[in-house]
Amino acid sequence: MTLIAGSAPTVFETVESEVRSYCRAWPTVFERATGSRLFDEHGRPFLDFFAGAGSLNYGHNNAALKRPLLDYLGSDGITHGLDMSTTAKRRFLETFRSAVLEPRGLPYKVMFPGPTGTNAVEAALKLARKVTGRKTVVSFTNAFHGMSLGSLALTGNAGKRAGAGVPLTHTTQMPFDHYLGGRTPDFLWFERLLEDSGSGLDHPAAVIVETVQGEGGVNVARAEWLRGLADLCRRRDMLLIVDDIQMGCGRTGDFFSFEEAGITPDVVTLSKSISGYGLPMSLCLFRDELDVWEPGEHNGTFRGNNPAFVTATAALDAYWRDSALRDRTLRQAGRVESALRDLTAGHERLGMSYRGRGLVWGLEFLHEGRARAVCRRAFELGLLVETSGPRDEVVKLLPPLTVTDDELDEGLGILARAVRHTA
Repeated sequence: MTLIAGSAPTVFETVESEVRSYCRAWPTVFERATGSRLFDEHGRPFLDFFAGAGSLNYGHNNAALKRPLLDYLGSDGITHGLDMSTTAKRRFLETFRSAVLEPRGLPYKVMFPGPTGTNAVEAALKLARKVTGRKTVVSFTNAFHGMSLGSLALTGNAGKRAGAGVPLTHTTQMPFDHYLGGRTPDFLWFERLLEDSGSGLDHPAAVIVETVQGEGGVNVARAEWLRGLADLCRRRDMLLIVDDIQMGCGRTGDFFSFEEAGITPDVVTLSKSISGYGLPMSLCLFRDELDVWEPGEHNGTFRGNNPAFVTATAALDAYWRDSALRDRTLRQAGRVESALRDLTAGHERLGMSYRGRGLVWGLEFLHEGRARAVCRRAFELGLLVETSGPRDEVVKLLPPLTVTDDELDEGLGILARAVRHTA
């Protein structure tokens, strides 16, 4: 919260930790939200192209999810359930199986590891090491997998890694798709290390990958690269983990972001929009034969957030019984791509470029600080967007999947104005 000259410090500045971040970029106090808009305490509207960092794929206070939640709470439904069997959990599991797993032929067991994405990643790492008896896990340049120690060891960002305060071990980073600019065949370096007993690389238990690196700068892996990675893991006896925490639940069009590539990972992590309503919830999915857990071997006090089961079930029923949302997302992706193409046309030499899939897009600026300036100006004009990338060089667009065409055009128009105003 930015102080106005002569004003008294707010409670956010006097009581809340200095670790706060988003409130510094958006210096106002938000009060309510609906659909694709937030409103501050003065009633000023902001179009939301941030969507809770991908936790609000279906928008704010979506009526199709809110009504079942209110009904559940009004009937004194179980709120906190650890891993006890409840009617809310049963309905979610039945719906997830019938709406997501069975139509895709996915052979997964469902684990509730804890309330956040990093809990799901930690569970995936622990499971991979238990199944294989090996320690090393391979991740990729510019990856982001979470802020707890195991997840942080997989993360590429130097600033985030430095916050650990201890060595981050048992991981190895490899080049993500396009990292070497196409000058080296895919996985040449990786496979050479695997086959050379003198390379110093211990045989990995698993490889973890994001199909689109959101925090890393909206880096999009090609379908053929993902297929090559899946083949490499299969040939070299490594489990393939897809981190779909931000890109799953329809963000790229299909429910899972890896569907386009036609691969079936051994393990998948989900969080963010799996609850549908911004309620804490995460899943770790894995092939049945990998389910070697002992009872209680991995647990968490808040892994049974039953209100989240209720809204997750409602979201699956409302949006994933047919292909309507997928088709709409892919259509709107074309709308975003066209707008960004027009915005960057003729400016490539000035350091502007774009990339993305579905409804996640990045607008990259070569000049340091430009992306942050664009985000600041966008906020002043009534649009919430954030930066990503190792140098905050990318403006990331992450609107709700339920955004209307008019709202999408409005947000893209504000972005174009912000870009012009900061030139």
